Amino acid sequence: MKTRTFTPMGSLHPILFFVVVYVVALMLSIFICSSLFYTFNSSSEKIGDVEKSQQQMPGSTVVAASTVALHR
Repeated sequence: MKTRTFTPMGSLHPILFFVVVYVVALMLSIFICSSLFYTFNSSSEKIGDVEKSQQQMPGSTVVAASTVALHR
């Protein structure tokens, strides 16, 4: 009766699979969290500069998002 021999790569396959899954999940979470961080912590000066440059252009109409009125 022949005994089964396992190659080192075959026996490490589940461990390597979960290491790769962990690394991919870690990279995605870092990307998502940093995107949210930079979105919520963006300075309002950049937004004001965009509005000022749009107002200086002739013929452009600028509607401020903060002046939207609610109608009931």
